[in-house]
Amino acid sequence: MKEISPQLQNQIAQYQQLQQQLQVLASQRLQLEAKLREVEGTLEELEKVSADVPIYKSIGMLLVRQDDRVSLKTELEELEKVSADVPIYKSIGMLLVRQDDRVSLKTELEEHKETLSIRVKSLQKQEKSLSERYEQLGEKIQHSLGGSSAPQAG
Repeated sequence: MKEISPQLQNQIAQYQQLQQQLQVLASQRLQLEAKLREVEGTLEELEKVSADVPIYKSIGMLLVRQDDRVSLKTELEELEKVSADVPIYKSIGMLLVRQDDRVSLKTELEEHKETLSIRVKSLQKQEKSLSERYEQLGEKIQHSLGGSSAPQAG
């Protein structure tokens, strides 16, 4: 059996790198698609909620009413940005502020949705391009291996 040429070894290494890049891109795309579905679901729910129901923006999992503004202020300097008449709730590591301006909230969500959509499409294009290179390189490698090895009995 012949040794593999340095050129073929290089192609195999490139092939493996492309495979890893494809896996990373696919993972990133799946994460962005999940975020996109979450934003789309949020927008749908926002449309269903009547105007008299209070809406809150949250990131944390736990929500507790926080009436002690002094202790909250020591925890989060961002409290200074919130006017004193706005009710404040404490969430794990974040401020939770009542969203009375539904239009700006909806606009913010729609912009986030658009950004996520663009990023997903970009990743899909990158994935397609890498997949094509991956397949072409795989064919070259198979051809090189097939041409340099003895024919197999059939």
